[in-house]
Amino acid sequence: MTLTQLEIFTVVAERRGFTAAALQLGISQSAVSHAIAALEQALGVELLQRRQAQVELTDIGAQLLGRAQAMLGLAETMRQEAADARGMKRGTLRIGSFGPTASLLLLPAILAKYRQAYPGIEVHIDEGPDRQVVQWLTDRRVDVGFVTLPDERFETYPLFEDQLVALLPSNHALAARKAVTLAELCAGPFVLTEAGSAELVTRLFHGARLQPRIRYRVAQLISTLAIVARGDAVSIVAEGSLPLGPAGPAPGYVTRPLRPRMPRQVALAVPDGRQASPATLAFIRLAQQVFPMRTGRRAGL
Repeated sequence: MTLTQLEIFTVVAERRGFTAAALQLGISQSAVSHAIAALEQALGVELLQRRQAQVELTDIGAQLLGRAQAMLGLAETMRQEAADARGMKRGTLRIGSFGPTASLLLLPAILAKYRQAYPGIEVHIDEGPDRQVVQWLTDRRVDVGFVTLPDERFETYPLFEDQLVALLPSNHALAARKAVTLAELCAGPFVLTEAGSAELVTRLFHGARLQPRIRYRVAQLISTLAIVARGDAVSIVAEGSLPLGPAGPAPGYVTRPLRPRMPRQVALAVPDGRQASPATLAFIRLAQQVFPMRTGRRAGL
C-alpha cells in the first residue's frame, strides 16, 4: 500500500469514475485501474463497485476513505513541515468556502496576501453549501474551511460578524416596519437559501418554536433575490452576503433588521489544530491580520 495508491483511491471516490480521476491526476486510465486493483489486493477487500459509467464505494470502501484522507493529510503536513524549514517554498492548501460572504468578501482579500507571502503554495478551493463545508472538514477533504458559529466540532478562528436580516419585496406590508419579527415572516411564503447560512436560519426558527412556510429552496443567493424581488416570498439572509448596491434599476427588495437582532459570526475552522499543516496555520494567521474580527456591513466600516 502506497500514498500514491491512496491518493488515486480518494480521487476516484470523489469523482466517481476512473476516467475523470485519470484526467484530474494527469495519468492514464489503466494506471488508475492498476493502482486500485493493487490497493484492493493489499487490503484484501473490494473498495469500489463498478456500475456502468460510474463507480460507487462499498461499505468498507466508504469507511476506509476517511482513513485514507486522514493519512494523506498527515503526509502533506509532514511535507509542509519540511518545506517550512526551507521557507515554505512548496506545498498544498485545500480550502472549503460557502456563500458570497466567504467566497466574495473574505477569501479574495486573504488570498491576495497569502499568494504574495507564499507564492509556492498551491491553493485548491471547493465551494458548496455551509453544511457541505462542514462535511468536507469532517472528512478532511479540506484543510481549512469557513463556518458559521457556534460550531463545537472544530477549532475555530472568528473573522467577521454581521447581522441576519429580513429580505422583503419592496412593496411588502412589512417593508414599512423598522424591524421584523420571526413570527411575522412565517405568515407568507418563505424562500430558504441553501448556499450560505441555511443551518443558522433553520436553527433560528427552531429555537423560537416557529415554522416558516418554505415554498422555495434554492442553491444560490441570486435566485433568492430574484424570487423576493418578484414578490413571491420573503426570506432571511446574512447582511454581509448582499450586493453592495444595484448596478442598474432598483433591485425590487429591501432589508429590515430582525427583532430581536440576530448576529452571525463567520470563522475559519480546522478539524484539529495540532495536526494542521504549516500552510494552513499561515493562512489562518494572515486571515486574522486581514480581518481582525471586524464588524459592520462591510469589513473596514
